[in-house]
Amino acid sequence: MVRRGARSGTQSLSRAQARGVALAAQGFADASPSGRVDARHLRRVLARTQVLQIDSVSAVARAHYFPAFSRLGPYPRGLVDDLAYRRRELFEYWVHEASLAPVDLHPLLRWRMRRFGYRPASRVLADAPAGWLDAVEQAIREGGPATAAEIEGHRAARGPWWDWSEVKAACEELFGRGRLAVRERRGFVRVYDLAGRVVPEGVLAAPTPSEPDAHAALVERAARAHGVATTGDLADYFRLRKGEARVAVDRLVEEGRLEPVAVEGLDGEAYLHAEARVPRRVEACTLLAPFDPVVWYRPRARWLFGFDYRIEIYTPAAKREYGYYVLPLLLGDQLVARADVRADRANGTLRVPGAFAEPAADPGSAADGLRDALGRLATWLGLERVEPGDRGDLVGRLGA
Repeated sequence: MVRRGARSGTQSLSRAQARGVALAAQGFADASPSGRVDARHLRRVLARTQVLQIDSVSAVARAHYFPAFSRLGPYPRGLVDDLAYRRRELFEYWVHEASLAPVDLHPLLRWRMRRFGYRPASRVLADAPAGWLDAVEQAIREGGPATAAEIEGHRAARGPWWDWSEVKAACEELFGRGRLAVRERRGFVRVYDLAGRVVPEGVLAAPTPSEPDAHAALVERAARAHGVATTGDLADYFRLRKGEARVAVDRLVEEGRLEPVAVEGLDGEAYLHAEARVPRRVEACTLLAPFDPVVWYRPRARWLFGFDYRIEIYTPAAKREYGYYVLPLLLGDQLVARADVRADRANGTLRVPGAFAEPAADPGSAADGLRDALGRLATWLGLERVEPGDRGDLVGRLGA
C-alpha cells in the first residue's frame, strides 16, 4: 500500500515498495514463460526496457542479448538479431549509449541527430577534404551496404578504434546525423547503409516532434521503465541533460503522468509513473549484465538497492576489487551478491573466478540463488559445467 506522506498530497513509499515498483516496471514481476520463448516475449521485454545497450565486451555474452535472458531465462539469442536486422522492429542509435531500440523511438531522437557531433569523428574529419561526408554517403548510395573498411578498399582500419580512418569517422558522423543506419552486423562490425533503405518508410514519414515534446515523451518512457525515479535517473535513461529532464518532469507532473513521491531514506524527491504498481512480491533469481537498466546508472543502484557497483574492465587486474566482468545477482527484490564470470567456450565451461555476498545478505541464500542462476546462464550459453574459482566468500559454497 502506498501511503500519504507528511507533506499534504505527497505519496510516500518505503524503500522495499520502491524496489518492487522499479523491478515490476522492468518486468521482474511478470510470470515466466511456460513454453518456448519467442518474439512475443522479447517484445514484452522491450516494452518494459525501451532500449538494449550494446557493448563490445564478449566475456560472457554481448550486452544487448543479456537483459532478455535476465527476464525470460534461456532464450534464442537470434531473436534479438531477427527483430533488429530482419524485421526492422529495432534500430541502432545513440539512445542510452550505443543501443538497439524500438523504431517508434526514431522520431523522438531526431533532435539528437540534428545536434550530432561525435568528438572522435570530428577530430579526424577536421583534416578531411571538403565534401568528404557527402562523398562517403554517395559511395554507399552507389555501392550498397558496406563496412567502413570495405569502403576504404581494405579489410582493416589503420589502427585501433580511437585511431579512426577518415572513412570510419565519416560513417560514424553520418550515422549520428541519421543519414546512415546500421543494416546488420558482421561479427561486431557495423554494416552501414542509407537510412532510407534501413529504417521502415512509415517511421521515416512520421512527424518530427518539437524538441520539448520529444524530451517529454522520452522522460515519460523513462519513467514508465523505472516506475519510480529521481530526475537524475530519468535524465540518464535516454541521456538527456538534467535541465532538459527537469523541464519535462515539471510538464509531466502538470499533465498527471508523473506524481511526486517521497521514498524512505532518499534525500530529495522522486517521481512515480501514473501506471506504476507495487507488486505483492518479486521472486526473481537471476544475474544482471553490467549494462542492464536496473544497474547501469550507479547513483540509482545505490539509493534503491544500497548496491555500490563499478565496472572494473578497464581497471588493472591487480587493482580490481571483484573482477573483470562482474554480474550482480538479483534475488527477490534485492541485489545480494556479485560474481566475476567468464565463458570459456573452448572448454565448455562457465568460469567463476570470484563470488561475493553483499554485506547485508544471508550467505547461504545468496549462494543457493547464485548456484541456480549460474546454472541457467551456462545452459543459455551452451556450456556444460560451472567451475568456481578461489576468490570471495561464496565460491566455497557453490560446489562443482
